[in-house]
Amino acid sequence: MAKILVPVKRVPDYEIKLKINQDNSNVITDGIKWILNPFDEIAVEEAIRLKENSSDVEEIVVVSIGPKEISEQLRTALAMGADKAILVESNDYVDSHVAHLALAEIFKKDKYDMIIMGKQSIDSDANQTAQLLAAKLGIAQATFASKVEIESSWQSAKVTREVDGGLETISVKLPAVVSTDLRLNEPRYPSLPGIVKAKKKPMEEIAIDSLGINLEPKVVIKKMSLPEQRSAGVKVQNVAELVEKLKNEAKVI
Repeated sequence: MAKILVPVKRVPDYEIKLKINQDNSNVITDGIKWILNPFDEIAVEEAIRLKENSSDVEEIVVVSIGPKEISEQLRTALAMGADKAILVESNDYVDSHVAHLALAEIFKKDKYDMIIMGKQSIDSDANQTAQLLAAKLGIAQATFASKVEIESSWQSAKVTREVDGGLETISVKLPAVVSTDLRLNEPRYPSLPGIVKAKKKPMEEIAIDSLGINLEPKVVIKKMSLPEQRSAGVKVQNVAELVEKLKNEAKVI
């Protein structure tokens, strides 16, 4: 029977307006709304669909790294249909380097046939944890997936990837790391029965320092700043005026 591991991350709600603290070192997180990273929602949804379409899938396990409060986002994934959650507790800054080391240790604690995760988080936009994880574990990877099909009773997977030139279809031996793109699926909303069931599903808590990994991030945040406000656009009367402004004011031609 197959098991799927789905790493997820909590991120600030993309609809809120963030504020930077006084020393420009981080965003002010007090009182902000946190959500499940949208790309990770797609990964959870895909894992659920794989289970719904295959009697060979025994369990979907979601895992996240962060403070205890991320249990709320893990419960969201459980309400969608995941079976079990693992909370790797850490109150420190976790970059892609630390994250991939922690996820590798979680993977080694059990036998998983696939890791499926969002291609990036909308806060850091690093887009590298999946690749680092596959390299660390020495297993295949299929990034930017827009379609996933299981082959030969979970011996391999056929993945259609979104690449610069269009679409590429590859076959990877399982276990493998698959990272999800936006067009893979449309995540479901947790149902009321699902929310009720999620409260009773198991959630294991593991201290990150018990994993025996290097907890020093490779990325150091030097400064944060909000984007500069854009100046208002202008209307032009004709093509000649447009060309003149592009040439002499915008200086793009």
